[in-house]
Amino acid sequence: MNINFQNAKFEKSAVSKEQYPKSDMLEFAFAGRSNVGKSSMINKVLNRKSLARVSGTPGKTITINFYNIDDKIYMVDLPGYGYAKRSKEEVAKWGSMMEDYLANREQLVQTILLVDSRHTPTAQDVQMAEWIRHYHDRLIVIATKMDKLKKREIEERLEDIANTLELTEEDVLVPFSTADDEGRGTVIDMLEMMRLGVIMPYEEE
Repeated sequence: MNINFQNAKFEKSAVSKEQYPKSDMLEFAFAGRSNVGKSSMINKVLNRKSLARVSGTPGKTITINFYNIDDKIYMVDLPGYGYAKRSKEEVAKWGSMMEDYLANREQLVQTILLVDSRHTPTAQDVQMAEWIRHYHDRLIVIATKMDKLKKREIEERLEDIANTLELTEEDVLVPFSTADDEGRGTVIDMLEMMRLGVIMPYEEE
C-alpha cells in the first residue's frame, strides 16, 4: 500500500540515540548545509506549509528531527552544517551526533544530500557525500532552489554538481524547486521504491 505523504506529523527531536523513536519503521535522512532548504523541501514533499520548521537563522537547528509519515516511514531532518558562527565545541558535538546516527542507526535506509543548485558544492558537501558513500551503496543528491536559476544555467549547474561530487551511473541527482512541483514526485517515488527494496536507479522498461 502506497504511503500517504500528506498524513504526516512531527514526532520528536533528538540529540542522542537514547532519544530516537522506539520504532522499527524505516528512516530516510536528509543532510545539507544550514541554508540549503531542507525544511522547505520536506514541507514541499509533504504538501504542508510549516510542518518542518523553517528557521530564519541559519544553523539554529542542532537536533535530529523525526517526521512520521503515514506510520510507514520516518523522514529525518539532520542538523545543518557549515554555519560559520558555530563554536568549535558545537561543531565537534554535531560531528559526533551525525556519525553516531549514520553509523549505528539500523533503521536508516538512505541518507540523501541536499546542495544549493546555484553554487558549486563546498568542501563540507564533498565530505558529507563521502560519509554517505561510506554508509550507503549510492549517493542521492537533491539540487534545491532550481527556480532561482535561469534556463540557460540549468545544464551547467547540474553538470558542475555532478562533477564536484563525482557522481557515478549508480548515483541519482534530482533537480528540486519549492516554487513549483519540480522534483517532488521524483522524491516521493524514490522513497516508495527504497521502502519496498527496489534497486535504484531503476531501469525503464
